[in-house]
Amino acid sequence: MPQQLPIARLFYLLLFTGLVFSCKDDSVPESKSNEFESWSSYLGDSGRSHYSTLSQITKENLSDLKVAWTYEAQDWGQMQMNPIVVDSMVYGVTAALRIVALHAGTGKEIWQFGDSVKVWHSTSRGVSYWKKLNDKRILCTRGSDLYALDALTGEPIPSFGDNGKIDMRKGLPQSEQSKFLISNTPGTIFKDIIVMPLRVSEGAGAALGDIMAFNVITGELEWSFKTIPEEGQEGSDTWEATSVRESEIVGAANNWAGMAVDEELEIIYVPTGSAAPDFYGGVRKGSNLFANSLVALNANTGEKIWHFQFTHHDIWDRDPPAPPNLLTVQRNGKKIDAVSQVTKQGLVFVFDRKTGEPLFDIQEREVPPSRLTGEAAWPTQPFPAKPKPFARQSTELTENDISPFAENREEILNTFKKADKRPYAPPSLEPVLLLPGYDGAAEWGGAGSDPKNGILYVNSNEMPWLLQMGEAENEASGLPKGQAIYQQNCATCHQPDRSGSAASGFPSLIDLQLRKEKNEVSSIITQGKGMMTGFPQINGDEMDALLRFLFDQEIQHTVEEKVTTKDSLAVPYKHLGYTKFLDSKGLPAISPPWGTLHAIDLNSGDYLWSVPFGNTLELGEEGIGTGTESYGGPIITENGLLFIAGTRDGFFRVFDRHNGELLWEYELPAPSFATPAIYKYNGKQYIVLACGGEKLGTKKGNKIIAFALENKD
Repeated sequence: MPQQLPIARLFYLLLFTGLVFSCKDDSVPESKSNEFESWSSYLGDSGRSHYSTLSQITKENLSDLKVAWTYEAQDWGQMQMNPIVVDSMVYGVTAALRIVALHAGTGKEIWQFGDSVKVWHSTSRGVSYWKKLNDKRILCTRGSDLYALDALTGEPIPSFGDNGKIDMRKGLPQSEQSKFLISNTPGTIFKDIIVMPLRVSEGAGAALGDIMAFNVITGELEWSFKTIPEEGQEGSDTWEATSVRESEIVGAANNWAGMAVDEELEIIYVPTGSAAPDFYGGVRKGSNLFANSLVALNANTGEKIWHFQFTHHDIWDRDPPAPPNLLTVQRNGKKIDAVSQVTKQGLVFVFDRKTGEPLFDIQEREVPPSRLTGEAAWPTQPFPAKPKPFARQSTELTENDISPFAENREEILNTFKKADKRPYAPPSLEPVLLLPGYDGAAEWGGAGSDPKNGILYVNSNEMPWLLQMGEAENEASGLPKGQAIYQQNCATCHQPDRSGSAASGFPSLIDLQLRKEKNEVSSIITQGKGMMTGFPQINGDEMDALLRFLFDQEIQHTVEEKVTTKDSLAVPYKHLGYTKFLDSKGLPAISPPWGTLHAIDLNSGDYLWSVPFGNTLELGEEGIGTGTESYGGPIITENGLLFIAGTRDGFFRVFDRHNGELLWEYELPAPSFATPAIYKYNGKQYIVLACGGEKLGTKKGNKIIAFALENKD
């Protein structure tokens, strides 16, 4: 429930909002022609362009760009959110999923929505805004619940669902009602509906990833599209098993990264994730439509118009990581409304928005078969003829590409020689080198674009990872209950001995009792945190047993308390964990650059420029130009600037969008793994971003910071 507003504060708020909403503010234009002057939607507009026509900040006056205001949240840690701005309000989400409304000119908190006791551990990329006449709503999520809040007060709308919230699982079959499902990407608004991205488990037994549209006014389900089709529906023949939707093992194929909508064509473009379980597809043979696809749906009804599948039978977790971009390109002197999609592989696919026709040839190339028993890797995968990949591919690497900074070169070289580096090399009992890695070249920050001239801007990670499978033996058999539950659910990431893999983002759980309370750990296990999905199925006695094990309180178990498992496993292989390919100092084992930034002309498919992005602080002055991992996307302005944070080194930077020249940089109090927003209030242009840090082993932060020109009033 939201915190109660004191009478004096309520009076002030009513007075303030009355002034704000009684007159039109120039930061929120009503006309379509001015849509790129506002930032009232996730990533700027419904086409997810990250683009603005605001021009007060220029190349010439960047030296006058200063901190205008700072908001300090009560929660510390990672904030992935892209703020939205409506009238005089900036809306954002803190590290513990508290929704805050801030004054756009001062950063002063107007209202806050969130439980004052319960702490949420998942991340959020922001909120959605909807209005009709004087009815103005913020749509946000906490766990599996979708809330509708009054945009002026933060109070839940009583007429929406059950006193202001609905459980998004309501649109799924009864079998899915208790499974892990959250949404940490803002929903897409079209007319009076909101279409929600959903994050589900990636292992066996994951929830179904149906695309669901809910009524913004009532909370009722308006339509759904089944990404795993029912028997007899289109796409069902791409799954070898019949009645795959009823499977106790197979699920997902969800949209988690967000989507874009063409409001004039009334088409919503939905990139879908991989089917579960990840990495072993012997239990879901076939090409697996409509997983790993861009699906164009009628936004009014959810009916499919066209689709394209980027990865057939995904066994690498190669799902699209970001929303598509809507833009206009020129081809043979003719303007074409297009939709482009960046991928984890570092590829860009471009289609005619209406028909789905590729605007560059796409070739189906043969890829290696699997040697795992029961697996049937798809024999071909699609590759666009243009543009070329915006990240290095594993097949390009040679022994000369071992990092010059590595002190354990021979050890690295030995691993490198053993690893399979072929494109789409299937998971194996031997290591496979993934470049780009699990998180992808493009990540959830996505690409920015100039929607008018067809130029795409994207930051890329060049972090190699190792993929390896092992035989799924009954390791839990005969173990004490808590240890058995840990081995079944946690050991892949946190290691069987609980030592974790800090460099890959998985902390050690040794001596956990010295750092955490049981109730906090229980909450994280149930809800998930960061890239960890939740395990709501672990509850009651099982949760108690697991916590005893994690807190080194395992008691002497009787024979009855020990776990036995079946000899025959539904999934005969297990993923051995997310492991970065690093040197002894924790740096990428391949040569730089380890992070890059690109401008790609989608009219021709050619690159305008590519530059290293970010510095590697561990190398000191040697790290200049090496690039580094980044999470979060760019902002593009019509007058030639590109604003971007996102790097591990914690800088906020401005580049010349025409040639990639670095123009300005500012060291933030903590890294901003998020996409900024740009807006105008009272004649003054601001750029606002969240600085939560924590990811990639960086320091924690709790600030939302806005920049503006020092001499502008």
